[in-house]
Amino acid sequence: MIKTVKSVDLKGKRIIMRVDFNVPMKDAVVQDDTRIMAALPTIKYLLDQGVKTLTLMSHLGDPSKDSKKAREKAERDGKSFDEAAYIKGKHRMAPVVAYLEQKLGKPVIFAGEDGCYGKKAFIDGQKDGSVIMLENTRFHKEETSKEAGERDKLAKELASYGDIFVNDAFGTAHRDHASTASIAKFVPVSAAGFLMEKEVQFLEPIVTSPVKPLVAIIGGAKVSSKIAVLESLLKNADAMVIGGGMAYTFLKAQGRRVGKSLVEDDQIDTAKSILEAAKKAGADIVLPVDQVAAETFDASAKPVPVDSADLPDNLMGLDVGPKTVAKYEEVLARAKTIVWNGPVGVFEFDAFAKGTEEVAKLVAEATGRGAITVVGGGDSVAAVNKFGLASKMSHVSTGGGASLELLEGKKLPGIEVCRG
Repeated sequence: MIKTVKSVDLKGKRIIMRVDFNVPMKDAVVQDDTRIMAALPTIKYLLDQGVKTLTLMSHLGDPSKDSKKAREKAERDGKSFDEAAYIKGKHRMAPVVAYLEQKLGKPVIFAGEDGCYGKKAFIDGQKDGSVIMLENTRFHKEETSKEAGERDKLAKELASYGDIFVNDAFGTAHRDHASTASIAKFVPVSAAGFLMEKEVQFLEPIVTSPVKPLVAIIGGAKVSSKIAVLESLLKNADAMVIGGGMAYTFLKAQGRRVGKSLVEDDQIDTAKSILEAAKKAGADIVLPVDQVAAETFDASAKPVPVDSADLPDNLMGLDVGPKTVAKYEEVLARAKTIVWNGPVGVFEFDAFAKGTEEVAKLVAEATGRGAITVVGGGDSVAAVNKFGLASKMSHVSTGGGASLELLEGKKLPGIEVCRG
């Protein structure tokens, strides 16, 4: 069990809260507010409980790494690069503060662009009930340092800003960083916010004790990035749908012709061992039996229906066909729990989005029948949003890497510090 804010006496306390406001930015304008909106219930609850101050902290991209890449690209393109302007447009928290203030309907005080150190007097000087936002934590190398002593230096400073640490940043729960985990060593009480609580409530039981039958839909480009989650879910899954580019490594492992499709030849043996493990466990593996292919990987490529699991040499598979969708429907109709991580086709290209759209509809229908449906992973979340079906799922995870690691059965540092 994790300790949550509802089990803690909050009145009159200073709160230091980790949020995940790592939102897409363009020219200092928030492009997608999903993560900001997801944090509002916890923020409002804390304020309603009469906290003395609520200090928020988050990262926003990685200023050092991102600006280095942008500078290198500018140099390759023969263009000038203004690092200060770049960082201001993409990594400064001030525009996020202004956006949060608008959505919260209450003033949010920005602690300044000079970093996260030395803010105790500033915070303690604010009137009761104030909301304060620190600058991007990743402007400090200590935040992500692999050395515990380095992380502790920043963590101690952040800890001095609160009596209670609240972690509601599930998207960074898999990171052992100063503001996500190390800080808990220096604060008397640590608790999870509502978003963190909901993520754990839906994702952990899938690995430990799911309501069965459990069907896992695992897609995406590469087997290599999903080996651990495939092996973890096989322990409890009654069926596993494997789609997307990674399906072609499995099809090749079965001796199928895959044409020009994406295949990881160094993962063929892994695919064979997973297929064998599924057979021993009595779990059905559902692979494409027909597909929509093309000669090139391009949004404007002409879709070619292929009524077979085999592909001619000149084509690559970019989506599943209607017979495969019918198999999905049959398998998902039996499910009481469905976890979906990764699309089954190149849904970003409209001509090859049909399969993923049909999966989204089938999962939404299962929710309506009473099944527990969990969507985790950036691309599958983007897919349900694209098709307007996010609200039809039991839970749509806000964490890509974090949800994947939790489904792999790993212990996440940002969650472990909230264990009661």
